[in-house]
Amino acid sequence: MNTLTSRLILWLSLLLLTSVTWSHTVRAESIEPPEVLLERTSAQVIKILRDDYEMLQKEPDRIYKIVDDYILPHLDDVTMAKLALGKNWRIATNDQKREFVESFRNLLVRTYSKSLLEFKDQEIKFFPADLTHDANKTQVKAEVIQPGGPSIPMAYRVRVTGNTWKVYDIKIDGVSLVTSYRGTFTQEVRKSGIDGLLKYLRDKNGTLTANEKV
Repeated sequence: MNTLTSRLILWLSLLLLTSVTWSHTVRAESIEPPEVLLERTSAQVIKILRDDYEMLQKEPDRIYKIVDDYILPHLDDVTMAKLALGKNWRIATNDQKREFVESFRNLLVRTYSKSLLEFKDQEIKFFPADLTHDANKTQVKAEVIQPGGPSIPMAYRVRVTGNTWKVYDIKIDGVSLVTSYRGTFTQEVRKSGIDGLLKYLRDKNGTLTANEKV
């Protein structure tokens, strides 16, 4: 995966990160359309990144506050974690599942947040989702428009959770963010079980945190 695509996966994955929600779902036609939600959220984040560009360059840790306030409320991280863990989700205990959801979310935040600081001149164009009256899942297509470069196609996979749409996967140039992790997680489970995978994630997150302090 090239550097540019990785940056986009990072930023767009961050339109994805949020807390666990187990709420009752509502009918899709009664809530804000998913492409409207995504476009509004991305516009808010891009404006902050541009307005506060110089400050963020001097104090890059401030990016986590932006992630917490504007990005984390829009991710179905339970579904994301289930897809990333694949069939091994079924063999995990409830405690292991809870730790995996939290650790996977933290991994995404630690891996990709700082790359948001590089997002400055690009634009994101969203296209209307194809919704039936009773749909609770759909896909929102979009593209990143780069000055002087080719547009990059994207697709957000979203589902109704509670009274809003939440993102549970993103594809950049056809590459799924969630499934890109599944191979590594499957290998870790084969080597040392679910507990071994959780240790791998704790170690990975610990290394990322330590590197930020250097």
